[in-house]
Amino acid sequence: MRIIRYNQPFTRSLPALNRYAYSPWTGLEAEIDRLFNVTLNDFISPPVTQFPVDLYEDKDNAYVRAELPGINRDDMHVELVDGYLNINATRKTKTESGEESYTLERSLSVPETVQADKISAAYENGVLSITLPKREESKPRKISVAIN
Repeated sequence: MRIIRYNQPFTRSLPALNRYAYSPWTGLEAEIDRLFNVTLNDFISPPVTQFPVDLYEDKDNAYVRAELPGINRDDMHVELVDGYLNINATRKTKTESGEESYTLERSLSVPETVQADKISAAYENGVLSITLPKREESKPRKISVAIN
């Protein structure tokens, strides 16, 4: 469970309006502006959406699996930069007015236990599978304990 602490929004204190300084309505204007900016940004710039991924691992590898149907292999880019696995894909659809494209992107943090030079990716039947091999020293080892 994550605990979120609420802090009262900061307001300027004017002598004549000091009695309204702790009103619950003080942050309403800023919140309405924020909501309009978030909503209207979709109309200004092309939409960028995240897609769900499945993450799982075994003792030798970690795996990333993403379903990206209808995307050409040429429109997909997978790269590892500064400890983050970046997956970018562009979906192009033909409409009556021309061609529209949507950008799908996802960025995942990769632990240091992964061998960056041996990462492999495969795209088959609309499913992107990325294999992240672990280093030898990070693999679990079984140690037997002798009882005397």
